Amino acid sequence: MFSLLATGGFMDFMSTQLVQFLQYTGFANVTIGHIIMILIGLVFIFLGIKFEFEPLLLVPIGFGILVGNIPFYPGLKIGIYEQNSVLNILYHGVQNGWYPPLIFLGIGAMTDFSALLSNPKLFLIGASAQCGIFAAYMGAMALGFAPNEAGAIGIIGGADGPTAIFLSSQLAPELMGAIAVSAYSYMALVPVIQPPIMRLMTTPKERVIRMKPPRQVSKLEKICFPIVCFLFCAFIVPSGLPLLGMLFFGNLLKECGVTKRLSEVASNAIVNICTLLIGLTVGASTQATSFLTGRSVLIFALGAFSFVIATFCGVGFVKLFNLFLKDGNKINPLIGNSGVSAVPDAARVSNNVGLEYDKTNYLLQHAMGPNVAGVVGSAVAAGILLAFLH
Repeated sequence: MFSLLATGGFMDFMSTQLVQFLQYTGFANVTIGHIIMILIGLVFIFLGIKFEFEPLLLVPIGFGILVGNIPFYPGLKIGIYEQNSVLNILYHGVQNGWYPPLIFLGIGAMTDFSALLSNPKLFLIGASAQCGIFAAYMGAMALGFAPNEAGAIGIIGGADGPTAIFLSSQLAPELMGAIAVSAYSYMALVPVIQPPIMRLMTTPKERVIRMKPPRQVSKLEKICFPIVCFLFCAFIVPSGLPLLGMLFFGNLLKECGVTKRLSEVASNAIVNICTLLIGLTVGASTQATSFLTGRSVLIFALGAFSFVIATFCGVGFVKLFNLFLKDGNKINPLIGNSGVSAVPDAARVSNNVGLEYDKTNYLLQHAMGPNVAGVVGSAVAAGILLAFLH
């Protein structure tokens, strides 16, 4: 050591180590793209905390964006796209479609289909809102995306994050980050996007239509529904089996009355863990080097387009349907927006907008019918696209 100090070799050694250390810091590897993505992540966190826009989604995704955009020296096996890194292993649940079916299991265990069973024609509203999916699919094709990519992009119109992740993992893994962030973003912005469209498409008279109270649904109906609906949907679109099977299995656990412990685990622990992991890893997948592209911007634009079309079609279908219904049986068009499967936020929007025009007209129980139908509809639509495009 004395000889190193005497010859200045020690100082050279320390300066070399210092330079190497600086090369490994984020400051040495940062780009403008990283800064932009970090700011986007902070906006997501702000919206989730300040305005409570889907905080269970936006906060994990926002922090994941921060995690994924810390600049680092390549080769350290810490990035989400570096094989066998911790983040990469957790991301396998997204890439291979493990998390979405488990989330659907929890959704099924939390969902009450009574509103839909009491008025089955509300199923048609949930189906009509899926038009946004196919409108975005055609729009993506027109913009030059390959058919499989267009199908993955189109599912954003279903306003169902897990379904979007599941389908994009099968059809267009390279676009999964942009598709997932877009889907969850628009789900969170339901209270912002939908009300102006609902007001534009309805008249003052339509907004105050009172619907008949839902009839009481028997326990036998609730038990039979997930079994019968699963068999019917699965035989039509077997490719939707992972999502449909888990959704209806979770609902059967809830309604049968003898598997309470399993239902509670599915609707709490499993769905919360998977939501946390899917949010964090999807956010981390938005590394600036692979995310900030012109294609990502187009995907966000197409997502907004599909969401607007879905809302237009849901409300428009109710208005059309009312032409064939007698007075007293008419449906309030304000529940048409809830045909997208952003459960339960879209139904809350229906209720809140309705209360603006009649403070005693509560639409939430009616809006939940097409809202849960939208969950089934988006899974069926994903199965159709997967069958045609895989």
